[in-house]
Amino acid sequence: MNRRASSGVAVIVGVGAGLGAGLARRFVAGGMEVAIASRDAGRARHLAEQTGSHGYACDATDEASVDQFFRQVAGELGEPGLVVYNASGFLRKSVLEIEADEFENQWRTTCMGGFLVGRESARRMVAHGGGTLIFTGATACYKGSANFSGFAVGKFGLRGLAQSMARELGPRKVHVAIVNIDGEINGPAHAHEIPEKGIDALLDPDAIAETYWSLHMQHPTAWTHEIDLRPAIERW
Repeated sequence: MNRRASSGVAVIVGVGAGLGAGLARRFVAGGMEVAIASRDAGRARHLAEQTGSHGYACDATDEASVDQFFRQVAGELGEPGLVVYNASGFLRKSVLEIEADEFENQWRTTCMGGFLVGRESARRMVAHGGGTLIFTGATACYKGSANFSGFAVGKFGLRGLAQSMARELGPRKVHVAIVNIDGEINGPAHAHEIPEKGIDALLDPDAIAETYWSLHMQHPTAWTHEIDLRPAIERW
């Protein structure tokens, strides 16, 4: 039995032509009104036209921008019952060379933005009887690889945030989950790599989106908090 009908409002913060677009397509197919957000309003609107969703501008690292975005979505579409935080600050750089502002910016986008979006989502969901909040994690949630110090710190923090929120908000009918994606996601940025690596080496964004949808539809007596996804041929 599904926990809720496949309708309502979904929000995706941090969208691109890969996973963000895949999530938007799946949620729209599930009967939801979907709001997608990016710092670049034009990018959001372009992807919205392609996925049948609604595009908005939102800087997830800015508290006022997050507040305004959620107010706008609630006023135009309704209160969200499903929110995905999909933004990440990704930079590959030696710890000997990374600048302090670069390190901080990765943390702000990957972790601080997750807190601001997660807190606003949780406040609204608690007030309206519950919902689903999903964070997009990565291999860096588990291990800090060489040249990824800022990214690892942000993802470690995001995982801790998700755990804390899940323990606090579960009894208040808010399902908090984190999906750790262990591998590269197929999309326009990786089109040139497919002949060399093979299509099976990259995660399919629509397949990933099915897992997010399944998390949203879980019955509250059997909630998943953390799950990891990788291609069958990925070493781990």
